[in-house]
Amino acid sequence: MLFTVKAGSPLPLGSSVTPQGINFALFSRHAEAVTLVVADDQQRQAWVDVPLDPAIHKTGDIWHILLCDAPLDLRYGYRLQGPYDPQGSGHAFDARRILLDPYAKEIHSPDWGRPRTCLGTEPCCLLDSRPYDWEGDRPLNIPLRDSIIYELHVRGFTRHPSAKVGHPGTFKGVSEKISYLKRLGVTAVELMPVTEFNENETTFTNPWTGERLKNFWGYSPLSFFAPKCGYSSDLEAPLSEFRDMVKALHRAGIEVILDIVYNHTAEGGSDGPTTSFRGIDNTIYYLLDPWTRAYLNFSGCGNTCNCNHPIVRNLIMDALRWWVIDMHVDGFRFDLASILGRDPTGQVLPNPPMVEMIAEDPVLAHTKIIAEAWDAAGLYQVGSFSPHHRWAEWNGRFRDDVRAFMCGHGGMVPALATRIAGSSDLYQRHNRRPCNSINFITSHDGFTLADLVSYNEKHNLVNGEDNRDGDNHNLSWNSGVEGPTTNRTVHGLRSRRLRTMAVILLLSQGVPMLVAGDEFGRSQQGNNNAWCQDNAIGWIDWSLAEKNRRQLRFFRKLIQLRKGHHIFRREDFFQFGNYGPDDDACSLEILWQSLHPGEQDWSHECRTLAFLLNGCVLAPEDDDFFVMLNGQPAAAAAFTVPAPTRGRTWRRIVDTGRPGPLDIVDLECADTVQCGQTVSVANMGCVVLQSQPAR
Repeated sequence: MLFTVKAGSPLPLGSSVTPQGINFALFSRHAEAVTLVVADDQQRQAWVDVPLDPAIHKTGDIWHILLCDAPLDLRYGYRLQGPYDPQGSGHAFDARRILLDPYAKEIHSPDWGRPRTCLGTEPCCLLDSRPYDWEGDRPLNIPLRDSIIYELHVRGFTRHPSAKVGHPGTFKGVSEKISYLKRLGVTAVELMPVTEFNENETTFTNPWTGERLKNFWGYSPLSFFAPKCGYSSDLEAPLSEFRDMVKALHRAGIEVILDIVYNHTAEGGSDGPTTSFRGIDNTIYYLLDPWTRAYLNFSGCGNTCNCNHPIVRNLIMDALRWWVIDMHVDGFRFDLASILGRDPTGQVLPNPPMVEMIAEDPVLAHTKIIAEAWDAAGLYQVGSFSPHHRWAEWNGRFRDDVRAFMCGHGGMVPALATRIAGSSDLYQRHNRRPCNSINFITSHDGFTLADLVSYNEKHNLVNGEDNRDGDNHNLSWNSGVEGPTTNRTVHGLRSRRLRTMAVILLLSQGVPMLVAGDEFGRSQQGNNNAWCQDNAIGWIDWSLAEKNRRQLRFFRKLIQLRKGHHIFRREDFFQFGNYGPDDDACSLEILWQSLHPGEQDWSHECRTLAFLLNGCVLAPEDDDFFVMLNGQPAAAAAFTVPAPTRGRTWRRIVDTGRPGPLDIVDLECADTVQCGQTVSVANMGCVVLQSQPAR
């Protein structure tokens, strides 16, 4: 490979194509020598070492060089020389390793599952040099309060043969399912990690077959930028295929949110591989114990990123901006986001610079930012992650309170009412709103919705950890039988509970998030931690969409109902008030009751709750809705129906005690229910009434 060398520029970091040539810039404060290693894409074993002269190729702490006349399809990496003293200075330089550029936009990788032999031994970073035509694509900027989020795993979404796509397990496979997503009615897909990771890193095996398991989920980033090649049907063009997917989703009116991991990296603890950050500047990128220099492990994965160091802050901000500007991503969900608020010693900062920078960055001004507001060390910040109005949060309290009520636990009615009303106890401070609450009952982490009503205990033996992994506090109930059964009564109860939870999720204030496949009863066979299951446990079985088509219809109609009525998508919290049976309730925004109008029961023994949403106080006006919930495990409950506002009449549009398709019907086909009438709601069931003008 022939090229000439010039000094180059310290900015921007990473590799960039300029009119003069290819510029390379790398930060390392403590390296004593840096060598750029380049290889021709066609002859990658014949690489060239290009030493950087600090007198010419270094500005401050940034090493830089310009290669003129070099091919754009080259691969590159770095060797860094410096002290190796992990237990003393904390430095861990190793000049034998060829390291990844933290700013690399593409990393050469084999197809999914094949051995990754190049990591640390060959240059495998590539340039983002191919032009891309976005064809006028622009951000959709769907208001957060109007969003319905659908969490999915790129590979698991279409890998099962029943997906019937031409490119299973890839970004293109997701594109092939866009018509399904559009019919379902979701407004955003939240993609589990899509940056490069090594799926072969795990050493666990299936205890029965001996098969080595995979890191299927990918919460182990090698890069904060590069899309995973194994998720591309064309290993030579992962960037283009990802962009094609985003563009196609935008055309269908669906936003793209990325689940990103900035709390730790794939290098793990001291026994992990050195692939990038550790060998570039270990004491800068990671939190180390000030005395032992051991890695502080707030992530549960061996290391913790030093997120509030200025260098790491800049790296994270540059990555976020690149995903928004160059890849047209609409939002981010920050994995274990509480780590973003820790200082270099691991202490929690009162006003973390990293958290504030993300919220205030002008490029990200219209980007959705969602925190998983806890970490693996026990820090739990739901409701208090940040006072900034832009930060939304996964509301773990919503998940737990709804689950507990739908298991028949006592004392849950007050908590359930608070969650349904938008969790004002968590989000009313600091001018935050109901949409700061991302409501969910299930996520990738834990039981699926079908398993939540089918299992009391986790069944994770196939993960190879003797069932020790995964959460033990599932707040689940098997409805009478553990796992699969032919008992029709148990099946009926499971179906009713599942659909009732869907009603609570989609008709509550806040932003609903559901997990791919929950809408048609996907199961993981009781596994509540399928992070390593690249098989039928982790993949979506699309034959269930036909088998459970009535359940799928229920979800579609419920999503349609939410989207059609802004009463479920309020900008502000309810103004509460109490009223009696003889009071005029027309001015109240929400009216709570137990079994009888004007009679509330917040006692520990109560397991019934009903509420009337008043549509006449909204601008513009909306219909009224009366929702009755029965959390009693075995007994039906009789609710007395209050009067709707404006002299309207009630119609029964949802009844989870009925089988599909009678469980949800269009307003014009619904039965009329009279004011003062008694409505029986099945155990663990729900009935929803909608008002319409009197004829």
